[in-house]
Amino acid sequence: MPFAQLGLHPLILKAIKSVGYSEPTPIQRRAIPVILEGNDLIGAAQTGTGKTAAFILPLLSQMIDGPHRLRALVLTPTRELAAQITANGKAYGKYSRLNIGAVYGGVPIGPQERMLRHEGVDLLVATPGRLLDLNTRQSVSLDDVEVLVLDEADRMVDMGFAPDLRRILKLLPPPRDRQTLMFSATMPKELNAVAKESMIDPVRIDLAPQSRPAAGITQAIYPVPRNLKVDLLDELLSQIELHSVIVFTRTKRGADRLARLLVKRGHPTAAIHGDRTQGQRERALLDLKRGRVRILVATDIASRGIDVRGISHVINYDVPHTPDDYIHRIGRTGRVDAVGDAFTLMAPEERDELAAIERALGRTLPRVMLPDFDYKMRPAEIGQSMRGEAPERHRESRGRPSAHGRPESRGRSGAPAGEGRPRSTTGHSGTPSTRTEDRPAATSRPGETPSQPAAAVHGRGPRRSQPTDRRGRGRW
Repeated sequence: MPFAQLGLHPLILKAIKSVGYSEPTPIQRRAIPVILEGNDLIGAAQTGTGKTAAFILPLLSQMIDGPHRLRALVLTPTRELAAQITANGKAYGKYSRLNIGAVYGGVPIGPQERMLRHEGVDLLVATPGRLLDLNTRQSVSLDDVEVLVLDEADRMVDMGFAPDLRRILKLLPPPRDRQTLMFSATMPKELNAVAKESMIDPVRIDLAPQSRPAAGITQAIYPVPRNLKVDLLDELLSQIELHSVIVFTRTKRGADRLARLLVKRGHPTAAIHGDRTQGQRERALLDLKRGRVRILVATDIASRGIDVRGISHVINYDVPHTPDDYIHRIGRTGRVDAVGDAFTLMAPEERDELAAIERALGRTLPRVMLPDFDYKMRPAEIGQSMRGEAPERHRESRGRPSAHGRPESRGRSGAPAGEGRPRSTTGHSGTPSTRTEDRPAATSRPGETPSQPAAAVHGRGPRRSQPTDRRGRGRW
């Protein structure tokens, strides 16, 4: 069925053709007629199947000949998703005179106030917190909203936005005077209360089998000790053919540390997480889209709302906490009938999380051992791995033969010997951080005989307190 048979406005059909869409996806075929009829709707579909177009296209068709005022509101959990929906809406409505705007946190509120007060919008995309701030400042009124869309509603509930959602619902016209649409990749039970409060006899469209990834995604598990994850990831990134890849970590600090280590090893990498400014996050995504970096290290903030074409691989550096997080993470590849690969690096202590994911999927994922990778490195090599240096024989094995038959260095050699001993720490995500410091020679207290140093463990000797050491001052 072509888009022309769905009842969309001719100007919207013209825009659809200009962006290259030919056939609607299953969620679009089923949702668009229901929305155009004015029914409330709960739509569930797998990530990457075109949910955004499923509600934006009929909204614009309904509004295109109406008065100029705020008539449609789309609520989203993250800034990235809000920016993506706004960009799509402007592309679909470029032949109309509709104004589409976005408001979200992380950026100055002044320009958003001026847009709402002086320019006006017909369709507003917003995150709940910033919308309430603007309403408190009397910069936006929701009295004329005719259509409310809750996108990624389950994620908003998970992120603690349920009280904000209820406050916003009280600012809107009552359910009988507006149309309410709820879209999400999953529909957990927690959303039932919100649906009952905000919807009247909604039509349900469920095209998302619970905890099922897209069919085009090939999944694999790479068992590896936690202290060797950086080395294994380095090998994977060096050996497989990548167009662009998203590497997911659990923590923000872990994302920053891993990004620094990958850059040190020669991989063009950017990082994105909740502590980055909006400008930094937008720049990282733009660099990935334009090919300036191949690798984006991210927390779960990027597991929804990021639609970058051509993501060939998703790699879980840390096993996700829940099956839903796993589904959304790997859904960044294999989008809209494309194919992709999803690899998960699993340390022994992460087996329980993986077992829960496999129970939700209903099958055991294949285990893969990378050929020629040393899973039992000597203690000295483990010390090198923890401070971000590739062991010497691994660096040699990755080199390419030169004209004289000897491997060429990839330029990832570690620090010269004698510059200081490594001292490594490990963050919550298991990602190593490094600090090299010059240590003074071991000393003994007066009247004591210096003892022989104990055997090195993981490439370093026992730690001795020094007068200049803050942690040893109490004893000195």
